[in-house]
Amino acid sequence: MTPVILLAAEKESAEVTDWAARIGWVVGLGLFVALVYWLMREGWKWRSTLQGDLPELPSAPDAPGPVKLSLSGRYHGSTSAGQWLDRIVAHGLGTRSRVELTLTDAGLDVVRPGANDFFVPVAALREARLDKGIAGKVLTEGGLLVVTWEHGDKLIDSGFRSDHAAEHNEWGETLNDMINKTETEGAR
Repeated sequence: MTPVILLAAEKESAEVTDWAARIGWVVGLGLFVALVYWLMREGWKWRSTLQGDLPELPSAPDAPGPVKLSLSGRYHGSTSAGQWLDRIVAHGLGTRSRVELTLTDAGLDVVRPGANDFFVPVAALREARLDKGIAGKVLTEGGLLVVTWEHGDKLIDSGFRSDHAAEHNEWGETLNDMINKTETEGAR
């Protein structure tokens, strides 16, 4: 038999972490993230400046009348009508938030905790439909209640999602009935 000779592998020391390079990379990444955030914020402010011709949002009347429907859910933003990616940010319309919607004979009262509330008079309402998306939010078909309304000389789509999606159909039908009734009375 031949003897087996085992050679021991050379001992190696553990790799030493280069802390200066690691800290440099972390600081660099942090500065890059801060730059991207700042650029996004400046873009948002620029868009608001471009939309500065939009008049102030109306507020709810003192006596709006009896409540027809109410809804609790999310406000997902507003866009130019028919252009679901053209977000409107002026007057806080681009801010997502919780929402309490109240429909009365006077119009649609949009109460948003932590954001600007607004009111859409019944004469300004143009259409209500179920859709699947609005700037930055895409859901299943019919998952979003989109209300089209006129403000100044601009048509606006505002997207709402109820905490109970089954309410969307009733809201769409009731709003469209109100709009048709208002148009019929206006034609007389």
